[in-house]
Amino acid sequence: MFDIGGLELLLIAIVGLLVIGPERLPETLRTLGLWLGRLRRSFTSVKAEIEKEIGMDEVRRQLHNEAIMEDMKKIERDVKSTMQEPVIDPNAAATAPKTTEEADGPDPVEPPPAVPIPPTDAELEASYERKQAKLAAQAKPENAASDTDAREA
Repeated sequence: MFDIGGLELLLIAIVGLLVIGPERLPETLRTLGLWLGRLRRSFTSVKAEIEKEIGMDEVRRQLHNEAIMEDMKKIERDVKSTMQEPVIDPNAAATAPKTTEEADGPDPVEPPPAVPIPPTDAELEASYERKQAKLAAQAKPENAASDTDAREA
C-alpha cells in the first residue's frame, strides 16, 4: 500500500524530533498511536457492519457450497466414466488362439472387478465391541481360576 522504507522512517523521526522536541516526542507518539488504534477499530467495525448488512457471510457460504457441489459433480462424472469404460487388454486378445465359436460372435466384455466398500463407522464400532466382549470372555475364566487359587491359599 505505502512504499515507505527504513530511510524514510528515519527521516520522519529526525524531523519529528526537531519540530516537536525530545521532551514532548514520547507523549506525541503515544497520542498518535492511540488515534491510529481508534481509527483502526472504527474502520473494522464499519467494515463488519457493512458486511453484515449485505450478507457477506451468506454469500461466502453459498459460494463455498457451490464450489463443493461442482467438485462433487466432477467426481461423480469421473466415477461414471470409469465405470462405463471396458477394460480390454489388447495383448491378451492378440495372443489368445481363437476358436470357431469366438470368431463367429463378439468377445464378451467382463465387468471391472468389484471395489470393496469400506466399512461404516457403525460397523467398525460393532466389530470393536465384539472383539472387546470376546477378550473379556477369555479373561473371565483366567481371573476366576486365579481367584479360586488365591482363596485356597
